[in-house]
Amino acid sequence: CKAVVVRCEGINISGNFYRNKLKYLAFLCKRMNTNPSRGPYHFRAPSRIFWRTVQGMLPHKTKRGQAALERLKVFDGIPPPYDKRKRMVVPAALKVVRLKPTRKFAYLGRLAHEVGWKYQAITATLEEKRRQKAKVHYTKKKQLMKLRKQAEKNVESKIAKYTDVLKHYGIFI
Repeated sequence: CKAVVVRCEGINISGNFYRNKLKYLAFLCKRMNTNPSRGPYHFRAPSRIFWRTVQGMLPHKTKRGQAALERLKVFDGIPPPYDKRKRMVVPAALKVVRLKPTRKFAYLGRLAHEVGWKYQAITATLEEKRRQKAKVHYTKKKQLMKLRKQAEKNVESKIAKYTDVLKHYGIFI
């Protein structure tokens, strides 16, 4: 079972923005003194920040944990193979369910942008393009569904005897 997380820039983090930013800036200070290129690595993209958060929740040093991490894919925006696929939401992760209405929260996209992510504007324009395309596609689909329903209604009387036979055998419901 694979999980693909899209539009990571829209993820909510509980706690107000300033506090979350301070936490991340404190994390940016942490490095290996003798050779900083050995880690810890500070990702700036929202997708990678989310990926690292999930990595912290998994036993990523075991084969099982590594296999689990390989099954997770994360993206900023919705790239081409996934923009045509049906998407699902995890109801337990919704802001309405998780946070009280009075609580403050921060967007991961804004946090990433303020700590060095350079592609917020590009991602936003690409998302807008995708939304426009999806809107056009949906209107076409609605029109086709309407036409199909009308066509079915038109031939309903002509194929009534055939549908009765199919219903008798349990094929047509």
